[in-house]
Order: sequence, then C-alpha cells, then structure tokens
Amino acid sequence: MSKRELGRLEIVARLTRGQIGIDHAAGLMGISRRQVFRLKSRYELLGAPGLASQKRGQPSNNRICEAVRTEALRLIELHYRDFGPTLAAEKLAERHQIALSRETLRAWMNQAGLWATRSQRKARLHQPRYRRQHLGELIQIDGSEHDWFEGRGPKCSLLVFIDDATGRLMQLMFAVSESAFAYFDALRGYLEQHGRPIAFYSDKHSIFRVTGADKRAGDGLTQFGRALQSLNIEIICANSSQAKGRVERANKTLQDRLVKEMRLAGINDMTAANAFVPQFIAIWNARFAKPAANPNDLHRCLRDFDSLDLLLCWRSKRRMTANLVVHYNRMQLVIEDCELARHAAGQDIEVLDFPDGRLEVHWRNIPLPYRAIDKLQRVDPAAIVDNKRLSEALSYIQAEQARREPLKPDRIGPQRSHQKTGIMKARTDKFAQMKKRA
Repeated sequence: MSKRELGRLEIVARLTRGQIGIDHAAGLMGISRRQVFRLKSRYELLGAPGLASQKRGQPSNNRICEAVRTEALRLIELHYRDFGPTLAAEKLAERHQIALSRETLRAWMNQAGLWATRSQRKARLHQPRYRRQHLGELIQIDGSEHDWFEGRGPKCSLLVFIDDATGRLMQLMFAVSESAFAYFDALRGYLEQHGRPIAFYSDKHSIFRVTGADKRAGDGLTQFGRALQSLNIEIICANSSQAKGRVERANKTLQDRLVKEMRLAGINDMTAANAFVPQFIAIWNARFAKPAANPNDLHRCLRDFDSLDLLLCWRSKRRMTANLVVHYNRMQLVIEDCELARHAAGQDIEVLDFPDGRLEVHWRNIPLPYRAIDKLQRVDPAAIVDNKRLSEALSYIQAEQARREPLKPDRIGPQRSHQKTGIMKARTDKFAQMKKRA
C-alpha cells in the first residue's frame, strides 16, 4: 500500500468505529461523500487490502502495443546496438517512423540488456604496465598551463619531456602557450642535448594528431609529426590521460615543487624561469630518477643531413601566380624576377615559417629571394582559437582594445548637452520677442 492508502486506512477505520462522521472523513481524505461510502463498504468487505488500488500490477490501458516494442528492440539489436536511447529514438523516428520517447526506449533497452545505467556500468580499469627497458626508448611529453609565477608574472605553459624508463626529466621549457612553434623550440633543445629518441608519447592534441576534419587533405601528418618523421622518431598518441600517467603525475609535482622553488629564487618571468630550469632538472633527477632496467641508451645522434633549422619550422604549400606572387598569412610575397622564378611560376612552392619569425620561399628545396608587402596581421574576431591558446589570444585582444580605446571620441554627452542648450536659448529668445511685440 502507498502512503496515501495507509493514511486512508486509519481514517476509514475510525469511521467504521464511529469515532468520526462521513463529512469529517471526506474532508480529511479530500474526496466526496460518495467515495467515502465506497471505501467504507470495501473495508468492511475485504479489510485493509480493499483500500489498495485495484490497478496496481495491471498493465496500463494506454500502454504501447507489444508489437511496436518487439519491432523497436529488433531494429535496435540489428542496426543500433551501440546507440544510446536518445540517438536510437531519433533514428527510429527518422528512418523507421516509430515515434517513441527516449525514456520509454531507455527502460525497454535496459530490460532487454541493450543499455546499462551509470550505476550498472562497471568502472573502466586502467591496469599498470611495466616501465620501458631503455633510456630514450619512450619519452612522454605534455604541456601544463598553470599560474607558475603565482601572480607575479603572466600565466604560461610548461612543456615537459620525461623518460618512461627512468622517470628522468629530459627537457623543461616555459612557453606562452602550447603551440607547434613552442614544441619546435623544446624539441630542438632536447635533440641538441640528448639526441633522437625512439618514440614520443603524447595526448591527442591537434599539435600531434590530425583531427577528423583535416584527415581528407594532406598526408595525415601535423607539422610536428612531419618533423618527427623526417628525424625517424615515432609519435604515439595515448587514448587516455591515465595511459601517460608518468608525465601527468610529474605535472602535479612540478606545480607544487617548481612553483615554490621559483618563489624562493625570486623568479617572475619566463626568461628567468627557463634559465633556472637546468638547475631544477638536476635536483629533480637526483631525487626522483630511477636506473633503467637495461643500461643501454637508445638515443641516436643527429645525422649529417638533419638540418634542424629546416625541419623544425612550419612548412606550407602554396601556388605561385603567373606574376610571381605568393599569398601567405595575409601577406603577399613578391618573388624577385629571375630565370628560376619564371620556371616556378604557376607551380606549387613551399613557404617555411621559422619560430623566430623569418620566412623562406622554397621551390624544389631551392630558396627564392622575395620581398614582402601588406604585412598587416590581426586577430580575426571569428577565428576558432584552440582552448590551450585561449589565454594568448585574449591577451592580444585586450592589448589591441586598450590601444584603440583612446582613439574613440566621447561625443554623446557634449553633443547632447550642447544641442539642448542651443534649443533652450532659441526658445527663450523667441518668447522675449513675442512679449516685446505684445
């Protein structure tokens, strides 16, 4: 019996014993006198069970036909086995003209074993794995955006390179944001100090992995991936943050220890922080690094033909016009008229954008002299900005707004005040003239 039915039981029992009247009982239960007589008769005939709803346990008169339920579950089993209730309901209505609410479908799928609620789902397990055997076999990389200077300086990102076999910090570099050029600078420092590792282990950031919208075009490599491929270094993207837990845990420790060490050293900007990094890496490795299972170092030396300047840059293909002009990043690169440039007219060339801001135009790996015009660069208000570069974009926009604000004249107040004063003066003069004539 429900709570309401139990309450009615007590009132009807008192009514039957003559303790209260019909009108009083009707007022207490909020029903009519006729319904009170019905409940009293049922109670006298069947006792307490007679006050329970006779519909309980019976199918609803408005229930959906069993054939519709069977057909919907058959279609889900056949075509939409891995669909959730919401999407499955949309597809049934769109493709099979079976209109069902998502909650009804959720209950059906749950009863049929086609869907499990959150409480029924088993938590995904992330079992630990063994460390790699050799130094340089796998290097985990990640960027950590944090208030590293505790308000004494601007927020920035720390690029972290940590060896999987030993837990050694191999490279730390502070950058304005997590970008391809920042990783190019960090990779250069790593290669010059340690050599080429076997593989890097990263997340699925667009710097390391081509997104779904860009898979159709190009060779399926990002700028960073193209540089690693030329250096014969593999890039592996983890499916979860737990998979690259070594660098994730290192980020948390760095956000505690490194922040406090820089506070004690009085460091307030990225330049001083990057100069302090080698000293901190030595302290970290002495405290936390472990010996590798195999003492062999798998780092490889840079090859003679590995030109880091040409590899660690942004390379973009463009088409040279017939009048020897290349359009790149809101600029016109006018190629100097020469025999080689005339051969390259109308063909694909490559623009090399270096981290220091230099540009080079190459045709068949041969640089072409040029001059740049229309160097106006601005942030497009409608441009899509990556989440990890949002702080940099907002800082630029705020600086631009602060620069333009003094140029906006505040004309509304003075104009309206002046207009109002002129109107009142004209009205006063006109009234004085009319009074004088009278």
